[in-house]
Amino acid sequence: MVIAAEIVALVVTVLLVTSAARKFDWPAPLCLIGVGVLASFVPGVPEVHLPPEVVLVGLLPPLLYATAISTSVSDFRANRGPIALLSVGLVVFTTFGVGLVAWLVVPGLPLAAAIALGAVVAPPDAVAATAVARRVGMPRTIVRILEGESLVNDAAALVALRTAIAAIAGSVSLWQVGADFLLAAGAGVLVGLLVGVAASMIRARLTDSVTDTALSFSLPFIAYLPAEAVHGSGVLAVVLCGLIMGHRAPTLLSGPSRLASRLNWQTVQFLLENVVFLLIGLQIRPILRDVAESGLSATTLTVICAAVFAATILTRMVWMVVIATVRRVLRLKAWRWGYTAVVAWAGMRGVVTLAAAFVLPPETPHRPVLLLAAFVVVAGTLVLQGTTLPALVRRLKLPAPDPAEDALQRAALLQSMTDAALTRLDEITGPDDPPEIVERLRDRVRHRADSAWERLGRQGALAETPSEAYLRLRLEMLNAEREVFLEARDAGRVDDTVLRSVLETLDIEESMLDQAAEEQEAAEGELSTPTATAGSCKHLVKERKPVEPSADVCAECVAEGHTWVHLRMCLSCGHVGCCDSSVGKHATAHFKDTLHPVMRSHEPGETWRWCFVDQQLG
Repeated sequence: MVIAAEIVALVVTVLLVTSAARKFDWPAPLCLIGVGVLASFVPGVPEVHLPPEVVLVGLLPPLLYATAISTSVSDFRANRGPIALLSVGLVVFTTFGVGLVAWLVVPGLPLAAAIALGAVVAPPDAVAATAVARRVGMPRTIVRILEGESLVNDAAALVALRTAIAAIAGSVSLWQVGADFLLAAGAGVLVGLLVGVAASMIRARLTDSVTDTALSFSLPFIAYLPAEAVHGSGVLAVVLCGLIMGHRAPTLLSGPSRLASRLNWQTVQFLLENVVFLLIGLQIRPILRDVAESGLSATTLTVICAAVFAATILTRMVWMVVIATVRRVLRLKAWRWGYTAVVAWAGMRGVVTLAAAFVLPPETPHRPVLLLAAFVVVAGTLVLQGTTLPALVRRLKLPAPDPAEDALQRAALLQSMTDAALTRLDEITGPDDPPEIVERLRDRVRHRADSAWERLGRQGALAETPSEAYLRLRLEMLNAEREVFLEARDAGRVDDTVLRSVLETLDIEESMLDQAAEEQEAAEGELSTPTATAGSCKHLVKERKPVEPSADVCAECVAEGHTWVHLRMCLSCGHVGCCDSSVGKHATAHFKDTLHPVMRSHEPGETWRWCFVDQQLG
């Protein structure tokens, strides 16, 4: 009962603190650590003794898996060079750099124990960094590299820590260090690959969402435990398994299974991450008590913690500057200095540092002092770097992700999907298929694409676009349907099983409408052609003479008495017509009559183009 009450108290505290942090726009990890520190000194609050196995086996695998399944394999592969330099090269550099500093400032500390401390503080926690990144609009390239770093650096740090602990107990030769690293990496990759492929084959045959979700919850541990049993890297096994499952999910899982898995893992990740930050703060009282028995003065302890903290920050900065300078000297592709500065400063520590610190054996010399230094690094980086990183990003004026550009790419993709769906419908439609059903299917997929295009601009002649009107009216209809549902439930006229089925149908449709509303609000801003989706068809790359628009209205709509949603201009002759969300669809009609291939938006602040022939954005 006591354990259950403590778990409930942790969860409730996490919910309250994160809600308050979100309301006041404070960094949630830092708030949770602060609350934990304060709570640890409150009389009656029990001391928290967190065994390292709980974090390494119980918390770390699901956290890594949750991140891996949401990581793009394509992005990971595209950034594999910077990720490798950070997750392996920087970890090794930090391990020895911080270890050397600790060896110099801690009286009587063996070099192996100092290097073990370096391995403990080496891996940054990208959870805090990416949370800040998304809040301040950090470039996505940086976010993806930080996330990729966090997936692999834990493995390198834990291997280095295991080797250093072995060196504390006895001598370890250089070839043994290399052999341990190769064994850990090779075995981890092999186990992760085998578990990922086997799980893919099994999940492809599962039709029940509940069973599939239960299996997904066990996969991190199925990958982690066998890899550790053969002295491999359980972290690498979990990461590789998660990457495989996330990449293959669209072809393996049904829509309901993917939705359930995504929501469940987001919930698990949220609770575990934030509980760990709270537990970090709760550890401070026993750590301080043990440090008081070490015999070192407060001044000495302050110097030790400050030196380790400074070394942890400086090693990352030095590494980033050296790498950037070398790449420029060798005339290799290098980041702009603003990107380098942000990545160098985004080195907050967290979950893995906490777990690794408690892995140090009890007989480690000055173990309480090393634990205190690790705690100072975690809390200090969250305070210093976590609070100043947003200001640094704003000061450097790095390009933030453009919601309007995202909306344009989304509309172009949905248009291509709609064209493919309509083509397939024409191929499979037979003489026995009811025409009204076929037309209903056409209208449904066209509405999805048209709605995406409508959300791009806000300067059309209509105060409310058709998709906005649909959203408003359908929500009102759903409210009326729900009232009838509640009346039938309260009166007991319908069986509960039927009621649950009907309610699930209403919930699914309402969730889709809410998503459309959120996307609609996000798609504000200048609309220019995204570089990544500019297209390469011959019509888009062809140089064209500038043409003057025929008008600033759709002349056909004016003549027919219709109102348009958005305007499009032909780049061959300057004809201005309405978009496909409008009643007349006169821009498309103009293409069909003239075969002029390319049009551009004729809305203020929009410069994107579209090829009717190749269905490409340019």
